[in-house]
Amino acid sequence: MPEYLSPGVYVEEVQSGPRPIEGVGTSTAGIVGPTERGPTTPRLVTNWGQFKRWYGDVVPAATSFTPFAVRGFFENGGVRLFVARITRSDATAASLTAPTTSGAQNLVITANGPGAWGDRLFVRIDDSTKTDNVGNPIGFRLTVLYFRTAPNPFVDPLDPANIGNANRVEPDAVEDYDDLSFDPLDGSYVLTRVNGSSTLIHAQWSAPAVAPARPNNAGFTQVNSAVGSDGVAPLTATEYEGNPALAPDLRTGLAGLEAIDEIALLLAPDHVHPALSGANQTQLMNTMVTQCERLADRFAILSVEGGQGLVQNIFPPRDTSYAATYYPWVRVFDPYTRDTELVPPAGHVAGIYARSDRERGVHKAPANEVVRDIITRDINATRKPLEYTLARGDHDILNPRGINVIRDFRADRRGIRVWGARTLSSDPLWRYVSVRRLFNYVKESVDEGTQWVVFEPNDENTWARVRQAVGDFLRLVWRSGALFGATEEQAFFVRCGADTMTPADIDAGRLICEVGIAPVKPAEFVIFRFQQKTVELVTT
Repeated sequence: MPEYLSPGVYVEEVQSGPRPIEGVGTSTAGIVGPTERGPTTPRLVTNWGQFKRWYGDVVPAATSFTPFAVRGFFENGGVRLFVARITRSDATAASLTAPTTSGAQNLVITANGPGAWGDRLFVRIDDSTKTDNVGNPIGFRLTVLYFRTAPNPFVDPLDPANIGNANRVEPDAVEDYDDLSFDPLDGSYVLTRVNGSSTLIHAQWSAPAVAPARPNNAGFTQVNSAVGSDGVAPLTATEYEGNPALAPDLRTGLAGLEAIDEIALLLAPDHVHPALSGANQTQLMNTMVTQCERLADRFAILSVEGGQGLVQNIFPPRDTSYAATYYPWVRVFDPYTRDTELVPPAGHVAGIYARSDRERGVHKAPANEVVRDIITRDINATRKPLEYTLARGDHDILNPRGINVIRDFRADRRGIRVWGARTLSSDPLWRYVSVRRLFNYVKESVDEGTQWVVFEPNDENTWARVRQAVGDFLRLVWRSGALFGATEEQAFFVRCGADTMTPADIDAGRLICEVGIAPVKPAEFVIFRFQQKTVELVTT
């Protein structure tokens, strides 16, 4: 209790009431795979335009399905996505060494990620537009251009005199930093401004121990003092997994995503890519699912391998309640080839998960939802919106196996919809996606919302506060329609006290709280029974 050692008035703050538990997010996704360009440490993007600024546009499907999946995620209602770009193990980053006026120091400009894409960066250093009282430039200006396809020959696209030049190529990205300073104490310090804003480059001094100096002016120069390379080593599951032994801020791939607590959905669309061998596909899939099982706060979205036309040969890849798989592939438009591509549906389905969570709640099964961002008309007899069009008989085989089917209901004017909501678990208690994800949501919310209990006195007062905090949270969950039961007693229970702990538990520092919830389950089979009603004639 507080100490009162001398006479006087003491004003104190006293906490009243239980500490509320706030529900965690359920629609933030994490994706891993190759992209056109960008950093390899995970980064949050919140829309397709932001993804393009950091990671470029779609790449050939023969290279990766990842950008198609990202676009499908956002078009289907996704909002938050952590992207973990991966490259071949021997890929290198391009860089440019720009001399300075001191002669003992250089400004090194490096592409912010490995790959040959960095060779298509061009940098210009010029006088700043800001001048002093006598007209001398105060700082310098740095302009960066990026081209998806290298111009040959290079013509300055920013020079108005070249507007009619047949060799002029419009850059795909432009960054312009004016009034830069080489003084570390200046608010416009080059390293602070460039590294804090650029989606293309990273700047550093070649000799950190030497005082910085102003870089020399130079026209547009290709960033190839050190040439960037995509590498030639085969791409394997190891690159997707990343190295968990690195520091958290240096981890890539799935290892980098594992350290991000906000992620609730996990996907690697390339786990069924033909460029990966069967063993690598299986290893990548197992790594994803194992991470979800170990952390118990995220759910993996998988796809069935392409070209599987015989439904009787399709089986779940493993038994788990922390993953669901979807079939068949969907057809999307490729803006660069002006053609269509078949891609795994995982990214589109992840967006549907996020959309359903936001509109209805995590307890609503993410099914009977229209799939957006796909071709919705038949191009010809063999090129349709879905890789395979399944009938009810085909679905009768796949659904009991836990394979969620995307069905074509255009004949009924209902479009193309996800028509399955099962996990890969053989346990009937964990059959449905919504049940597993609801438990993930409740467990994570209670875990984060009761951290204040640690080191509190393990007595009846604390037990009562825990019961009230958890009970208040579950009451809100029940009222949202996520729990089954007409009364609170039917929907959930919270026990914490002498009936859940022994004196030995208390002596060992353990506070044990038992929570039970009755999740609502989806109406997977809706049955209407009709019968003839005999009309009874009443005579008077």
